[in-house]
Amino acid sequence: MIDLYYWTTPNGHKVTLFLEEAGLPYRIHPVNIGRGEQFAPDFLRIAPNNRIPAIVDQAPADGGAPVPIFESGAILLYLADKTRRFIPQDLRGRNEALQWLFWQMAGLGPMAGQNHHFVQYAPEPIPYAIARYVKETARLYGVLDKHLSHGRDYIAGDYSIADMACYPWVVPHERQRQDLGGFPHLKAWFERIRARPTTERAYALAQTINTAPTVDEAAKKLLFGQDASTVRR
Repeated sequence: MIDLYYWTTPNGHKVTLFLEEAGLPYRIHPVNIGRGEQFAPDFLRIAPNNRIPAIVDQAPADGGAPVPIFESGAILLYLADKTRRFIPQDLRGRNEALQWLFWQMAGLGPMAGQNHHFVQYAPEPIPYAIARYVKETARLYGVLDKHLSHGRDYIAGDYSIADMACYPWVVPHERQRQDLGGFPHLKAWFERIRARPTTERAYALAQTINTAPTVDEAAKKLLFGQDASTVRR
């Protein structure tokens, strides 16, 4: 059994995509980040960075005590190694998948996240910041589009954790001011993943957990007002 500490963000969706694909039994513990539930002491013992997602594997492969994992990329890699699924088992294939997983973690996610912030949530528009992150998001889309142009249905051969990591960050492409029509190979990849029944199930589940996804002013203060004092409480 996997305990999943989850909210309906792109990083949260990565893990439900994997769990639905793998058919692993799991139970969701919603962590409403707009209401400060990520600061609960029990959650911080699992995820000291006060960010979702996090998991606790109640039946780890070594037969020992439950294993807590935070950081979405680390979770995907842990689950892939646990099940020996959705990551190539050969040296070259595994490293290709890991490179693109880390590309998402270090590039697509952070840059698209800043795009979301300055386009949607900043208290006043800052044209330079908006242009900076919209352009960088487009550049990253272009990198992935070019990679997929070489006859690839998925990022690292078969469907893998690399795809599960990237897909949720492309779902909000319109809010990122990106037109998938300009990235035909990425668009075909996106539609291919969106049509998977497991993707449909993962996103349908999200709608049952967060029925009011609007980020209100109180949530903005919690999400965007943190500093070092937040973690010293």
